[in-house]
Amino acid sequence: MIVISCSDTGLMYSIFHLCKAFFPNCEIKQKIIKKKQVSMLQLRLESGACFSVNFEKEKQNSKQEMTRQVYYFLVRETKKTLPWGMLTGVRPSKLAFREIEQGKETSEVVCYLKETYEISQEKAKLAVEIAQREQILLQPVNQQDGFSLYVGIPFCPGICYYCSFSSGDIRHWQNRVDAYVDALCKELAAIGAFTKGKMLQTIYIGGGTPTTLTTEQLEQVLSTIANHFSMEHLLEYTVEAGRADTITWEKLKLLRSFDISRISINPQTMQDKTLKRIGRRHSVLQVKTSFSLARECGFHQINMDVIVGLPGEEREDVQDTLAQIIALDPDSLTVHALAMKRGARYAWERPEVVEQGKVYAQMMDLARQGADKMEMFPYYLYRQKNIAGNFENVGYAKVDKAGIYNILIMEEKQSIWAAGAGAVSKMLVSSQAKKIRRMENVKDIAAYIDRVDEMIVRKGEEKWL
Repeated sequence: MIVISCSDTGLMYSIFHLCKAFFPNCEIKQKIIKKKQVSMLQLRLESGACFSVNFEKEKQNSKQEMTRQVYYFLVRETKKTLPWGMLTGVRPSKLAFREIEQGKETSEVVCYLKETYEISQEKAKLAVEIAQREQILLQPVNQQDGFSLYVGIPFCPGICYYCSFSSGDIRHWQNRVDAYVDALCKELAAIGAFTKGKMLQTIYIGGGTPTTLTTEQLEQVLSTIANHFSMEHLLEYTVEAGRADTITWEKLKLLRSFDISRISINPQTMQDKTLKRIGRRHSVLQVKTSFSLARECGFHQINMDVIVGLPGEEREDVQDTLAQIIALDPDSLTVHALAMKRGARYAWERPEVVEQGKVYAQMMDLARQGADKMEMFPYYLYRQKNIAGNFENVGYAKVDKAGIYNILIMEEKQSIWAAGAGAVSKMLVSSQAKKIRRMENVKDIAAYIDRVDEMIVRKGEEKWL
C-alpha cells in the first residue's frame, strides 16, 4: 500500500493520480493532516521509500513545484518516466493552445511543455500540432454570440464493463424512458427560449447510446430540437450511434431526414472474443453491417472509436482491429487508451492490467499508423485519470471531417448548453471567453425526471444569460 499524507486537498488529488500513473494496481491510502501555518506532504511507497516536505501554501506555483518534486522522486524510485510527465490534467492541448494564442513559435511551446511539465518531446510536439490545427478548425466558430448544444440520452442496451458513465441499462428502465424523453424535451424547449437570438453552431446528441431509443422516441427529441432552435448557423450535427445492436435502417433514415451530418459507430474493438469479454452484446459482423447501412443511407461523416489496452488483447489483436477498420474506411477515428475508472465494473473486479509501457506504446503507434493509412490527421486530444500506460485519447480525421464539438468541449472556447441527466453546461461568462461556469444536472435518471423543472429554473437564472 502507498500512503499519502497531506494538508492540502488539491495537492493530495494531484499526487494521488501521479502515483496511480506509476503504480496502477497499487492500493493508495490518503490521509488529510490539519496544519495552520505550513502545509505538509508526505508520501510513503510500498518499498518503504519516503518523500516528505513542508511548504508555504500561499506561495505562487508551490503546488506545481511540489508535484514536480514528487515526480522526480517517483522517477528515481521506479527507474521510469511518464510520456506526459507530471501532468495530471485532462487537457494538454489547452496548455499548448494558450501559449500559441500568445504568439509563441512552435519550438518555444514545445520547450515550455517539456520544461514546465516534464512532458516527453514526442507528446509535447503532438499537443502543439493538435493545438495549431484546432486554432484553424475553430475559425468559423463565434465564441461570443455562438453556442453549442449537448443532449444526453443516458441509456444503453447493456453496460460495458469498462464504462463509468451514468448510464442505465435500457432493460431496467423500459417503463420510464417515455417519461425521461418528455422531461428532456421540456428542458430543450426551455433552453431554446433562453438562447433565442444566439447562434447555435454545433449539436451533439450523446449518452449512453442515443439510438437505444425507439424510432418514435428519437423522433420526438429531434423534432423538439428542430422546433425550438434555429439551424441557420449550424456547422455540425452529431448523433452517437455507438452500439451496432441499436442501429436500424429506420433510425438511420430518421437521422438523415433531420439533416444529421455526423454519426459515430463505435466498435471499441473488432475482436468478437473481446466484445464478449467487455460486455458488449454485438458482433464484429453487426458493426460492419451497421457501417454499410449508414453509408448506403447517405452518411459521409462517420466516426469510429477503438480502445487500446482492453483486457486480454495483445498487439496482434489491435493490429487486426485496425486492419478491419481501414477496410471500412471511416471518416474519423478516435483512439482511446483504456481508463480504469472507480465506477466501472473492471475497477472493482481488479482484472489483470498490462503495465508494460512499451506494449501500450506499440499499440498506440499502431493506431497512429492506421490513421495515417486512412489519410487522417490528429485534431483533438484529451486524457483521463488512471489511463493505461499514462497515454492519451486522440481524435483523427480526414480533411474537412473533424468534429468541431469535440474541440469545443476540450478547449472551452464557446458556451455549451447541456440537457439531460448528468449533463454539464459550460458557460463563458467573460468578454475574453476565459472564465467558465459549470452547471450540472442531477445524474440519477429518476431524480432528473422528477426534478427537471428545477434544472430549468437554474438555467434561467440571469447570471447565466
